Amino acid sequence: MSYAPSTAAGKQTAQQLADISRTLYERGWMPGTSGNISMRLPDDPGRALITASGRDKGELTARDVVEVDALTGQASRPGQDRPSAETSIHAAVYRVTGARAVIHVHSPYATVVAHRAAVPDAASSVRVDRFELLKGLGLKDPTFTDLPVFPNWPQVDRIADDVAAHLAVAREGPPGLLLADHGITAWGDSLGQAKNRLECLESLCQLLVLSQSELSVSRA
Repeated sequence: MSYAPSTAAGKQTAQQLADISRTLYERGWMPGTSGNISMRLPDDPGRALITASGRDKGELTARDVVEVDALTGQASRPGQDRPSAETSIHAAVYRVTGARAVIHVHSPYATVVAHRAAVPDAASSVRVDRFELLKGLGLKDPTFTDLPVFPNWPQVDRIADDVAAHLAVAREGPPGLLLADHGITAWGDSLGQAKNRLECLESLCQLLVLSQSELSVSRA
């Protein structure tokens, strides 16, 4: 069953999710039904809207979203469609960072870096330094960052637990993470900021790939 927000704020949020989904689809970052986007409701930040599972991101509408508890990821209205399979990861980010929007995509360069920097069955990180684009991430020290890479466990809740545990201690880390062989997730205080940070991170990953130098990977 599709969801129709009842408040003006809810309707605006749902439309924003649909609009940005189509934009990212057109870039080739959300092919087919891949990827997911969420945003806390402006009038009730304890709840969030997230793209429904299995939706073509190039044809997403404001009705193709699900309302969930922002901190648990549990659907907050009966009879809705299933939320994205990765809702628990969004909830982990909201719970620990206080972000207001989260975007997960399969952008090509970040996915390549996530593949190359992955460590079997363990978290790792890839060092990114010197590039001017680091200033777009809101880092305390914009000269470098260690972008975390998490195993892509079949159990998504296990990924969410890994993410939450990492973010709880890495308070000054980047506003984004990689999933091994999978893609990238970024967040921000608004949907616009999350999108900007996502673009910076994808561009940084592109530079890492194009530089053809060996990635500086550390095991967590």
